Amino acid sequence: MINSNGVWLVTGCAGFIGSHIIETLLKTGKHVIGVDNFATGSKTNLDQVKESVGADWKHFRFIEADIRNFESVKKVFALDKIDYVLHQAALGSVTRSIKDPQATHDTNVNGFLNVLLASRDAGVKKFVYASSSSVYGDHADLPKKEGIIGAPLSPYAVTKLVNEQYAAVFSKTYGLATVGLRYFNVFGPRQDPEGPYAAVVPLWISQLLSGEPVSINGDGLTSRDFCYVRNAVQANIKAALCSDDGGGGGDGSRVYNVALGHQTSLVELFEMIKMNVSVVRPSVARTQVDYKEYRAGDVRHSLADISRAQKEIGYVPEVFVKEGLEETIKWYVTNAE
Repeated sequence: MINSNGVWLVTGCAGFIGSHIIETLLKTGKHVIGVDNFATGSKTNLDQVKESVGADWKHFRFIEADIRNFESVKKVFALDKIDYVLHQAALGSVTRSIKDPQATHDTNVNGFLNVLLASRDAGVKKFVYASSSSVYGDHADLPKKEGIIGAPLSPYAVTKLVNEQYAAVFSKTYGLATVGLRYFNVFGPRQDPEGPYAAVVPLWISQLLSGEPVSINGDGLTSRDFCYVRNAVQANIKAALCSDDGGGGGDGSRVYNVALGHQTSLVELFEMIKMNVSVVRPSVARTQVDYKEYRAGDVRHSLADISRAQKEIGYVPEVFVKEGLEETIKWYVTNAE
């Protein structure tokens, strides 16, 4: 596999964000190796990417492997000279991590370190990884700026903070260029609405389409910086291709917020989703929400300052919440039929 654009490795390629990344890479002529163990990813996501990219699918090689196994990771890196690593594989969800911190740690820390080690040994040009806004923890000031964080509020947040620390040490000690992307509530097509740890956007869309009751944890005024998945994909690719001049701490390690830079309350989000779903399910317009207790580990408000990412890697959000929800709901309606 020889390609002037380099070879890209995407872990978690069958997941929500990972599948969108490989789709974009393949459509732009890149050669891609994808890794997933289907713990949270889906073969259906890969099938949809295959259909979307057409003939460019020939530039994709999929390896079913578990990043918690270092020998398996090394075998993946032995397949080709890998230039860029986009590490998306993780066990998400604050709630899941509180219930089972060991499983979250095994994947998010041990698995992360395995991929980091293999990337160092392979001499990759850039290691870009998914961090999280959860690292801001109990620091209440808004908007969130990369240089100021608080104490983590969940095991999941701890794992993402450890990722950032490991990446910084590897950059300083071994010269591996790393970029961490602190995702803020990414949503879009292919996000799993099923299971106890489903994110709020796909969950509410699915519930409204099927006529199930919808609930909000808290009073509904909790706010988030919702970010459409296409924006996250853009950030990953630009982070991988950005120069190593300036930014970060001067040691080849950087961290950036990936968000819209705009707050949306849960009540506002629900009303936007309800309005769009009611176009195809008119009865949804009468749906009332049920308010429940706050969830442990949740922060009250979240808003990102994205100026550093704009300045240093050229990240500019292309899709806003309203448009993103419209595209997302169209996908769920089509795939529900």
